[in-house]
This record gives sequence, structure tokens and C-alpha cells, in this order.
Amino acid sequence: MITEAIIAALLVIGAFFTLVGSIGLIKLDNCMSRLHGPTKASTLGVGALLLASVVYSFNTADGSVHEILVMAFLFVTAPISGNFIAKVNMHSLRGKQALPPPPDDHVWGTYSEK
Repeated sequence: MITEAIIAALLVIGAFFTLVGSIGLIKLDNCMSRLHGPTKASTLGVGALLLASVVYSFNTADGSVHEILVMAFLFVTAPISGNFIAKVNMHSLRGKQALPPPPDDHVWGTYSEK
């Protein structure tokens, strides 16, 4: 009974965060704002859904670690892909829109005004 409540709670939490991430992807107005929906909320939502699957798997059968591996891959790749999308957006807007100047530190990043 308790594990079923935990599974139900994880499913509801996962569905909620996935829905919030999807709405954020649709409603936010520019590329840099749209990154927050899929890289933060949807990642947490899919992670909760996979965790519910892990709990169900260990409760009903011998258990499976496939979901844990998928979750680890998701949590590693989502921030990296968001970072790459942000860098492409920064470089594509170089002559079209004013970006804030980089700090005085010369190892700040790959973006430069030159």
C-alpha cells in the first residue's frame, strides 16, 4: 500500500513537471528563455517518472536498473545540450543584437567581440 502511494506520487510529480516544462517551451518568447523548460522542468519530470518505474519494478519483480541508467544519461546530457544550444544562440546573434560584455577575465568563455 505504501509503495503504491509512492509510485502514484512520483507519477503525479513527474507528469506535473513534464507539463510545466512543455508549457514553458511553448509560451516563452525567445530561445534563451525556452531552454529552461526542457533542461530543468522536463528533466526533473522524466526523472520522477523513471523513478516511479524503478520503484514499481523492484516492488513487483526482480528489479531492473535500466531505468536508472536512462535517468543517469538524461541528467548528464540535458545540461550539456542546453549549454550548446545557448552558445550557438549567443554566436548567431553576434551582429544582430547587443550582448553584455564579457568580464575582464580572459578565460571567461569562448565568446569574444572580435
